[in-house]
Amino acid sequence: MAKILIQFAHPALERSRANRALVEAVLDVEGVTFNDLYEAYPDFDVDVAREQALLLEHDIVVLQHPFYWYSTPALMKQWEDLVLEHGWAYGSRGTALHGKKLLSVITAGGGEGAYKPGGYNRFTMAQLLTPFEQTAHLCGMEYLPPFVVHGTHALSPEELDNHAKDYRRVIEALRDDLLDLDKAKQFPRLNSNLAEVLPSAIGGNLCTAATYFSRLSSTWQRQ
Repeated sequence: MAKILIQFAHPALERSRANRALVEAVLDVEGVTFNDLYEAYPDFDVDVAREQALLLEHDIVVLQHPFYWYSTPALMKQWEDLVLEHGWAYGSRGTALHGKKLLSVITAGGGEGAYKPGGYNRFTMAQLLTPFEQTAHLCGMEYLPPFVVHGTHALSPEELDNHAKDYRRVIEALRDDLLDLDKAKQFPRLNSNLAEVLPSAIGGNLCTAATYFSRLSSTWQRQ
């Protein structure tokens, strides 16, 4: 069973429908470590040793965040700049992450049709995520097709729930090495056609995550 580290970054989770739903879906999955960067480092003082140890302890790294200005929220970029050090993550002696997998889990307000040549954002999501793919390559990691939830502002509760269930199915399949990566790489995003890449039996009950969000709610009220 692979160990999965979800590196989560959202500066305003209390106002997020999509990311809250995705988080709730995977918090109780066995073999998953959930690392909320904005909760851990509200002052952006990233503990490099702790973060590198977490990366070493896991086989698959998930970067989950909203798609801010075609990139990540600021703290995740800070995390990348500090934690993925030369001589550790890349370079001739930087082999710590070799052989691990990297998955981007993205929420975007724009619909999928906006991400294409001639569309509102002019480029495909895969093209805009090229820096993440190249980062994985430089670090000796395998970059997986992204899991993308488009059009978040217009999603109905049922649609959002379906995306959350799909996310859980993907995480469980990655953990159990049941995801057909060869087929998955034929699609622009991992959740384009899950019926083709996942066993139908994958998928459990969603976690309410009451304890986690109750704790976060108390933090928000103090800020």
